[in-house]
Amino acid sequence: MRQEEIWDEEAARRYDTPGTGMFAPEVLDPAVDRLAQLAGGGRALELAIGTGRVAIPLVARGVPVTGIELSAPMVQQLRTKADEQTIPVVLGDMASTRAPGSFSLVYLVFNTISNLLSQAEQVACFRNAARHLQPGGRFVIELWVPELRALPPGKSASVIATRPGYVGVDTIDVLDQQVVSHHFEFGAGTRARVFRSPHRYVWPGELDLMGQLAGFELESRHGDWSGGPFTAESPSHVSVYRLRPAS
Repeated sequence: MRQEEIWDEEAARRYDTPGTGMFAPEVLDPAVDRLAQLAGGGRALELAIGTGRVAIPLVARGVPVTGIELSAPMVQQLRTKADEQTIPVVLGDMASTRAPGSFSLVYLVFNTISNLLSQAEQVACFRNAARHLQPGGRFVIELWVPELRALPPGKSASVIATRPGYVGVDTIDVLDQQVVSHHFEFGAGTRARVFRSPHRYVWPGELDLMGQLAGFELESRHGDWSGGPFTAESPSHVSVYRLRPAS
């Protein structure tokens, strides 16, 4: 599955859920608050900007945001809410595409670095972030922690979530760190709709090494956008990397 095939017109239409899910104020507001603080009055670049879930409220906070996005349909959905002058977007891969100018902040949220399916691509993403940053700039990544402890011995799949009308299942290849998330939505009938997305999971220590290879040092890691502690039980983390000064 190629990412541009996954994030097609239908996925773009169904992506926005205003006021609920990842668009809920209790989910979105702390992320925007923290990113605005980290931007420090400078410009921000969002890798995989999507439909503007984070960029639009961040611009409303006075932070100029530029985006890079692989999916043209996702950008078309963004354009129903913000024009090119308000939020410029460059179509392309977040691991290699350049946006004009330099930035004080580059950010990549909601597990999206895992959409790059090889370690080499993920390292390239760090290096691409570094190319866009001013000296001392920050790269922020929000990423889930692999829940391999939930995987039954000898099994390759686990249920990640259930609610009325929805079941989520991950199939996991622990040898190559590959996950395919299967999202099933159904009603009262016998048919269901499935959305599948492939990922490469990354442990925090591996992510830190990728940062070092690209010239970053870990500045902070928290369990959420509000600054809660990151512990062995945290399901995700927000990691802030600082670009080291050129020697």
